[in-house]
Amino acid sequence: MQPSVESLVRLLESYRGRDKVIRMACYGSQLVGGALSRRAEADNSSHRLGKRLLLFSAQLSHCRTVLRLFDDLSMLAYSKSYGFGGKEEDAGLRWLSVLNNVADQLYYPCEHIAWAADAELLRVKSDKWWVLSTVLWGSSLLLGILRSLRVLMLLKKTLNRCESDDGGNSSPSQLRRQMRGEILNILSSTVDLSNAVHWMPPGFLWAGRFPPWLVGLMGTISSLVGLIQMNAGDSEETDST
Repeated sequence: MQPSVESLVRLLESYRGRDKVIRMACYGSQLVGGALSRRAEADNSSHRLGKRLLLFSAQLSHCRTVLRLFDDLSMLAYSKSYGFGGKEEDAGLRWLSVLNNVADQLYYPCEHIAWAADAELLRVKSDKWWVLSTVLWGSSLLLGILRSLRVLMLLKKTLNRCESDDGGNSSPSQLRRQMRGEILNILSSTVDLSNAVHWMPPGFLWAGRFPPWLVGLMGTISSLVGLIQMNAGDSEETDST
């Protein structure tokens, strides 16, 4: 019990870890709240609890939006350090990464403007800015999926060469671990992309057709994957030290 509490405390002490916990609580509340609110005719108490959980989920989502007001500089620093990907040997991987960074960089100011409009800090309509930020988020997710597929293909080639040559700079176990990480990235981005399409204007694919519990389920899956990846990354750092 004590190690679990200490791990949670360490997770909450970092910005990235706290965001993942809030995200998990947000989508988990939406999943449970959406499921309970469907039982309106059967159980009024469950329906009321479901509504409260949906309200709680909305507040956590708003909290994450406010916290992202301070992410622009860190994203800009990352984009600047990556540049045009001169260190990448594969051209396809390089340009997918560059486009992904551009989409991420543009996403933040669009979301900030939408938030400021809803908060009546700016005299503009927020609708088009929310749509634009969702388009950029969805584009980033799609580019991330394509990038992970490209990385998987390159890793598979390296693994086959490593196994056939019985040597190389990377061990097969390390390559397989990297491949599992990319598969998790694809899973997480795919379920998030399904939610991004849901939040697009009506008439675009399945936009607006997901019930709250399904949005919560997709987000919960993505959040769980993110926590697993973060825990795996921390374990690798601990092993290396």
